[in-house]
Amino acid sequence: MDKLTALLTKQKAFQKPAIEERLRILRKLKEVIKQQEKDILQALAHDLHKSEQEAYTTEVGMVYEEINHTMKHLHKWAKTSNVKTPLTHLGSKSMIIKEPYGSVLVIAPWNYPFQLALSPLVGAISAGNAVTLKPSELTPQVSQVIRTIVERVFQEDQAVVVEGGVDISTQLLKQPFDYIFFTGSVSVGKIVMEAAAKHLTPVTLELGGKSPCIVMPDADLKLAAKRITFGKFTNAGQTCIAPDYLLVHESVKEELLREMTVCIHDFFGEQPEINPHFGKNVSQRHFDRLSQFLSNGTIVTGGQRNEQELKIAPTILDHISWDDPVMQEEIFGPILPVMTFDSLDEAADMIKARPKPLALYLFTTSKQTESYVLDHLSFGGGCINDTLMHVATPYLPFGGIGESGMGRYHGRESFFTFTHEKSVLRQTNRFDFSFRYPNAKNGLDIVRKFLK
Repeated sequence: MDKLTALLTKQKAFQKPAIEERLRILRKLKEVIKQQEKDILQALAHDLHKSEQEAYTTEVGMVYEEINHTMKHLHKWAKTSNVKTPLTHLGSKSMIIKEPYGSVLVIAPWNYPFQLALSPLVGAISAGNAVTLKPSELTPQVSQVIRTIVERVFQEDQAVVVEGGVDISTQLLKQPFDYIFFTGSVSVGKIVMEAAAKHLTPVTLELGGKSPCIVMPDADLKLAAKRITFGKFTNAGQTCIAPDYLLVHESVKEELLREMTVCIHDFFGEQPEINPHFGKNVSQRHFDRLSQFLSNGTIVTGGQRNEQELKIAPTILDHISWDDPVMQEEIFGPILPVMTFDSLDEAADMIKARPKPLALYLFTTSKQTESYVLDHLSFGGGCINDTLMHVATPYLPFGGIGESGMGRYHGRESFFTFTHEKSVLRQTNRFDFSFRYPNAKNGLDIVRKFLK
């Protein structure tokens, strides 16, 4: 604890760097990541069995894009903004100054351990903060590579990696950071928010939940099957925005499930559980939890397990009800339960009866259906006729609502998440409005003319 306190004291004394210095650091960060790219990919393969294509696309490449986008726009984002001044303030000028919060704690998860650690780091550094980064202990090789990168790029007073388990996270949360950025489960998010409240520390919570995928009768079923299969089983289903359950119109269920079965075999082979390029579950505990869901409903395809490798084949479960255990919590694994509906109103009512999801996906060719869903259902973000891809653009803010999280980031939003916008009014000394003072004659009458 003394070491963490000393570290935070050092970071709180850190002076906000100029924009050019931040850009220099971001360039160096990208350069070092490129130099360590092979080690990053190997660490992701070791910790999660990610293929090189998946690891580069969903982890390393997204960080490159975040750095490139930030460097391109940082001068504009960080510039002091002059804003209008009302007539009551004649002679004065109003401005908004962008300043860093100061010391930032970033707690990263294990499912995308590189991308979900480095992307918030980029935002916090671009805003001029000092950062303490806590990677997940469940992906130790990735954590080690992240530490190597950070130590090569930053001085300890600007950014540092603190490794360890729950005990270290608990100690970090006792420190009076100026901002906390957490990605993880809803249950841990509540602990983080409770700890932050003791210091009145603002937080961003990127959580999760049960994200629905709605498939209408007019959808392009072949394409929908391919995109749902991709979105659900990427990273072995360990994606916070993965489709958690399928809501498909009764009339097209059988055809959609046939198409998805074909896609699973095309993507991962006849025995995904022994495919070296299909991801593993991160731990025995997670493997055991997911294995219990396999007894729910009826297995359409999948269900094979490889306990030695902690792998479960991509699995579709039919004949599922809301009472089944698989529907009581976020699955976070390669299991997709299927439920049906007869009308869009029925599907919408099922979703609205539950906590607001982090993501929602709709497959339809009807603009009317699209408008209905977007107008009637609340969710963090999502796609029409696709899955996951809304998170891959720096131009769309990413974040949850309700139990799925608070705050947002990516691109411009990452900079402003870690930025305090300081409002300043510069008043003129050339003249003074005496009517605002309590001894002014007819002051109230004059004020009424302005403020009515």
